[in-house]
Amino acid sequence: MRIFSFQGSTITETDTLPTSVPDKGHVWIACARSEFEQQQAQIQATLQRLTGLQLVDLHISDLLNQQLPSHYDYTSQYDLLVFRRLATRPAEAGHGAAAGLASPSQMKGGPPVLHRIDTSPVGFALFDQVLLTVHPADCSVREAFASRLLQTVSGEARPTGARLPSHPADLMLRLVNQMVDGYLELRRELTRQLDHWQNALLKPRTRFNNWSALLQARLALHHLDEICEDQRAAIQDWIDALETWPDAQTLPEQRERDLLKVRSRDVLEHIERVVHHVRRLEQSAETAVQMHFSAQSNRTNDIMRTLTALTAVFLPLNLIAGIFGMNFEFIPLIHLQNGFWWAMGTMGVIALVLIVVFWRKQYLARTQR
Repeated sequence: MRIFSFQGSTITETDTLPTSVPDKGHVWIACARSEFEQQQAQIQATLQRLTGLQLVDLHISDLLNQQLPSHYDYTSQYDLLVFRRLATRPAEAGHGAAAGLASPSQMKGGPPVLHRIDTSPVGFALFDQVLLTVHPADCSVREAFASRLLQTVSGEARPTGARLPSHPADLMLRLVNQMVDGYLELRRELTRQLDHWQNALLKPRTRFNNWSALLQARLALHHLDEICEDQRAAIQDWIDALETWPDAQTLPEQRERDLLKVRSRDVLEHIERVVHHVRRLEQSAETAVQMHFSAQSNRTNDIMRTLTALTAVFLPLNLIAGIFGMNFEFIPLIHLQNGFWWAMGTMGVIALVLIVVFWRKQYLARTQR
């Protein structure tokens, strides 16, 4: 469990649950799902001390559920957001991790990058001055974001333009945005893998055998599309709820509210970019498969056209050979000394004429690729 106290331009990390909220500041309690389950009573007591409120039982179940889709819910005292992250699992992690992509990407085959996309849910309980987050074990998103925050601690240079979260909602949106951006960073690798398959599919003289991996990749992309749709719906519900908040009383409060709306729309735009990219990859894979079978069909048609033309060339030759093979005693040319050569010459001329005719009609020409 990691606990951060924000006050003004300072951040303090502690190992114990806080007993009070900083003046004009807020607290971030970030715990793993197993820690939240084991220390549920202590966390509820801490929330009671800090906010005078506790989580309802159904929301506790939501935070503990590892298969829950992204969604937004609220009460009159706090908001709850469950957001399935699109984080990168370490390469050495097995496919049987507790919460990654659905079974399609956990099977053998498919792009390796899809195996490393972890879609475990992260829960956010948003109070006025407290943000409680429930993460999967060893959450890389939490650790990366906490490291960035600690760069602002005195003695370390703050990145240019960096600004501390001024409100728990601002902190929540930054975490959500980092989760979505984690997938955007994988676009190049995933696109390169699918482009490799497309090139293999479009080579007419090669036999593509990796159908199992391609099918699993398409199923995984479709699952990602569903996850992103849930994410978009959850953030849109949050934006709609944000519009119902009481009007700000002061200019700084109004500015803070506007910044939350801007950041919320930015998160939604990032999710829509992910949705657009995933759907484009799905369409590209489907188009490549259709073009592959179209190219194979054209190649088969070329072969059949050539074989048909050659068969047509030899049909009159077979007819002549069949006539001269009849068991009649008197057949023209059969008793002539040059009869064989006359027959062969006639057959050669017929074959040559037919080949020229078929060639001019492009029955023997290869299709341009």
